[in-house]
Amino acid sequence: MKHLLILFGALVAQVAPLIAAESVSKPNILWIIAEDACKDFGCYGMQAARTPHIDRLASESCLYHHAFATGPVCSASRSAFMTGLYQTRIGAHNHRSHRTKEFTRPAGVRLITERLSEAGYFTANVRTLPPALGFNGAGKTDWNFFDNGKAFDSAKWSDLKVHQPFYAQVNLHETHRPYYRAAKHPTDPATVKLPPYLADDPIIRADWAAYLDEVAVLDEKVGALLSLLDSEGLRENTVVFFFSDHGREDFRGKYFPSEQGFEVPLMVRWPTLLKPGSTSDYLVSLLDVHATSLSLAGVDFAGLDGEPFFGPSAKKREFIFGARDRIDDTPDRVRTVRDARFKLVHNFEPQRPYLQRMAYAELTNPTYNRMRQLSAEGKLNTDQAKFMASQRPTEELYDLQNDPFEFHNIAEDPAHQEILNRLRRQLDAWISGTHDQGTVPEDPKTVAEDLKRNENTDRKLRAEFGLGPNEVLLKTLEHPTKKP
Repeated sequence: MKHLLILFGALVAQVAPLIAAESVSKPNILWIIAEDACKDFGCYGMQAARTPHIDRLASESCLYHHAFATGPVCSASRSAFMTGLYQTRIGAHNHRSHRTKEFTRPAGVRLITERLSEAGYFTANVRTLPPALGFNGAGKTDWNFFDNGKAFDSAKWSDLKVHQPFYAQVNLHETHRPYYRAAKHPTDPATVKLPPYLADDPIIRADWAAYLDEVAVLDEKVGALLSLLDSEGLRENTVVFFFSDHGREDFRGKYFPSEQGFEVPLMVRWPTLLKPGSTSDYLVSLLDVHATSLSLAGVDFAGLDGEPFFGPSAKKREFIFGARDRIDDTPDRVRTVRDARFKLVHNFEPQRPYLQRMAYAELTNPTYNRMRQLSAEGKLNTDQAKFMASQRPTEELYDLQNDPFEFHNIAEDPAHQEILNRLRRQLDAWISGTHDQGTVPEDPKTVAEDLKRNENTDRKLRAEFGLGPNEVLLKTLEHPTKKP
């Protein structure tokens, strides 16, 4: 018996290094996910941004200039990039809907964590970080389907080093509204360069300065996470993806089918396959981040709506598709397709205005409210006033190379009919091929439940900001000790 135990021990000693070597051969995968952020960092040319840590990450990564969410609001976008399927395909397109047990995910729709777990990965949505960092992850999921609470193995950073290979995400809340002015070294509103669709107004400048203050806090947290990887010896075998769930909450950003609503920052640090300090003009969907992560882990991504955008299985994307549906108390249905230069927007409810009333925006977005006031006073220029129109055309076509802010609709220009028709065919084929569920009316009971939940949120925010029942936010806020 003693000899058998010795023999067994010797076999274990020989096999254990092989098991360890096999696990190490698969890279760890870390998603650092910001909220509601566009490419407003120094590495993307934002001069007023204070982002040394994100800029350093960019210098160590491949920086992508044309990356996009599939929806301009968190729950729709997150439902898509966590499943690898368009939110419109799986019934997750209406904001914060279908979350009760009666609305389970459709058959075959799986989270990336479920696929990676089967491949031997430990999974975490990190909330608890080392106390020395002074902050924790937001732990946001926000999916438009029922979550049974078993999507991740852990919420603790401390579990990662002892459970490799791992897939982990750290969600950082800073750039989500409401924005607060920094307690120390606030951004000078005079240094802010506003996009041309915004009026040059003190309230709007102060709001953007507050946003950049939040960007600076985000940068500090990203830097702390990268230092943590280094100090724990995890850097060499960890692929780092840094991106946002959709664009910034701006007057024409989050909630809207604009470039500012869909476009996100994206950088990937993995020198095994990507040259540090390189850049790419490839079109990338966040669905492709899902597929790429699976590919790096050796997991089959067939049948998903994304494709790897680097690595041996990489495929260059020709078109980016997007969808905007009901958001809180604001119904709508818009579908978009763009290539490297042109973008087609199809408004299925053209009778609605561009800027519909939205309770949450009125409570948290001074710029949104100030632009309404300036419009009523006749103080917007021609381009700014276009977004205040009471109706929209059914189709909008933009030349993003010459018109990056989508001011000039060229859908009726005879010189662009071939381009219009080509994008129209692509959009129609995508809607049909993905079985777009936006064609199906929502259950009134679901809408009523969502609106009731929104009312509770509204009451909480009004009390916090000191707003009366009919007031809107027209000021920046002082930095709280703890952001809600």
